[in-house]
Amino acid sequence: MGISVFDEVNMFFDGAADRLRLHGGIREMLRSPWRELQVQIPIRMDDGHIKVFQGFRIQHNGARGPYKGGVRYHPKADLEEVRALASLMTWKTALVDLPYGGAKGAIMVDPSQLSFNELNRLTRRYTQNIEHLIGPNRDIPAPDLGTNAQTMAWMMDAYGQAHGHSPAVVTGKPVEMGGSLGRQSATGRGVANILAEATQDSRLDLQGQRVVIQGFGNVGYWAARLISDGGFLIIGISGVDGGVYNPEGLDVDSLAEHQRVTGGVSAFANAQTITNQELLELECDILIPAAIDNVITEDNASFIKAPLILEAANHPITPAADHILTERGIIVLPDVLVNAGGVIVSYFEWTQNLQQFHWTENTVNDELKKKILRAYHEVRTRSLSDGVTHREAAFDIGVGRVAQAVSLRGFV
Repeated sequence: MGISVFDEVNMFFDGAADRLRLHGGIREMLRSPWRELQVQIPIRMDDGHIKVFQGFRIQHNGARGPYKGGVRYHPKADLEEVRALASLMTWKTALVDLPYGGAKGAIMVDPSQLSFNELNRLTRRYTQNIEHLIGPNRDIPAPDLGTNAQTMAWMMDAYGQAHGHSPAVVTGKPVEMGGSLGRQSATGRGVANILAEATQDSRLDLQGQRVVIQGFGNVGYWAARLISDGGFLIIGISGVDGGVYNPEGLDVDSLAEHQRVTGGVSAFANAQTITNQELLELECDILIPAAIDNVITEDNASFIKAPLILEAANHPITPAADHILTERGIIVLPDVLVNAGGVIVSYFEWTQNLQQFHWTENTVNDELKKKILRAYHEVRTRSLSDGVTHREAAFDIGVGRVAQAVSLRGFV
């Protein structure tokens, strides 16, 4: 039996703890979630029968501020995955210096199999079951895989019925209900900001600008669109049904319309249809995994041809694969840095809600760029000064900041 995804993430944490020389007590506390809640969610389906779903909310660490993390709806969501994602949020928020801790929630459900009204009832019952843990200054959920702005509107309303109008209890809401302009494109925009900066880095001597993106959901689409607008050539993109490839470049908006109409990217005009695995191994300059975890493993890491990888997805590269890529001289910019644009703009939304003041979209985008590039340069500087990889530098910064907060607060 293989190790869990939470164990894999903790391998990166353990490396940072060793380099930072964290003593046993703090190390043990930071390695495990602070609190775990598992709930039953019974709802009445449209046909009248009652169905029971399983839900989770994991609060990993709150030393630096309220817990922060998304809620995903996926049939294969489980405790180990949610623990891993909660811990990544702890290190991510610390790395980009947000006053948050890390959390994650999930319901084991395929949202495509539920009606609009069933999803409404499911979300409200889940919110009622975790409402004693969440709050604007306690734990702030957000959208994730299988959830969206509408889900957050339902959560906000369900929480508000017990606690009064509380827009700051969730982020990623509709703009009409206190959501922030720029939130939808935030994660993809952060990816594009880092890529533009990284290609100017003297260490990243890229001869071309051919980009391959694995995943064409919200993050993949916005990353592809903004990267293309920046002058890069998008030669490969994949979705749930496989990938498409054109060495002369793909029209991102036309592909998005094709996916909207057909439900996938395959059979796109003027492009060759390929598998997801073939897409990952394409000859290119930049590879951006932007879908699910564990897509680059020790089985395929030796076949990756891109000299630069940006992890737009959470944990797309296993520790074994990460070692192989490092040995081959491939530079990996890690998920805790690259996909932090979403939580950065979630922080801006939360701030706007607390202040009851709205920012313009230009202000949001400008502040996002400043925040994420500041973190990128901190990681790059640490990587160069300590002789470690970008991932190791990112974890060293994030884990170090949380450990310092734990010590200052007197937890131990």
